[in-house]
Amino acid sequence: SVLKRAIKTLWTIMEGTDQMWLPVIRTWRLNERHYGGLTGLNKAETAEKHGEEQVKIWRRSFDIPPPPMDKDHPYHKIISESRRYKDLKPGELPTCESLKDTIARALPFWNEVIAPQIKAGKNVIIAAHGNSLRGVVKHLEGMSDAAIMELNLPTGIPIVYELDADLKPVKPMSFLGDEETVKKAMEAVAAQGKAKK
Repeated sequence: SVLKRAIKTLWTIMEGTDQMWLPVIRTWRLNERHYGGLTGLNKAETAEKHGEEQVKIWRRSFDIPPPPMDKDHPYHKIISESRRYKDLKPGELPTCESLKDTIARALPFWNEVIAPQIKAGKNVIIAAHGNSLRGVVKHLEGMSDAAIMELNLPTGIPIVYELDADLKPVKPMSFLGDEETVKKAMEAVAAQGKAKK
């Protein structure tokens, strides 16, 4: 990802393992899903305004995007003119995305860059975001559209995959964390987008 929180997460991992020298490839293709007109809004306040069910549809449906970010949005110019996207073709940077769109953006990077490195015997760390990672998980696990909508990946807890030569999971994904911490983190992700009571 080219977003600051993923970059800082990777720095923390690399420093903690004393491997700051490792090569890093950053790409916008692993960025978090573009929430369009909802960008910058507090999830709980958005739920109060639009209703929890509508927010859940926008956040967790497979192919329904939120409203697009228009040119008057306070973040439009900041995002559209950011130097981190200077190499993108005109129109390539979305104004909103569904999960389906996010997966379509992330999977080419998996197939063209990450998968060949794994097949070459390298261990790969992916520092990304919930929705771009859900795309990778859906691909690896062969999950249905409905199943991926219900998957809550815990924020800040590493996911571990052991893959065979065909990049199929040898066993289901696991998490680097104790069971209770992982469960609470998953519940926190599931609770996002609910109105405060």
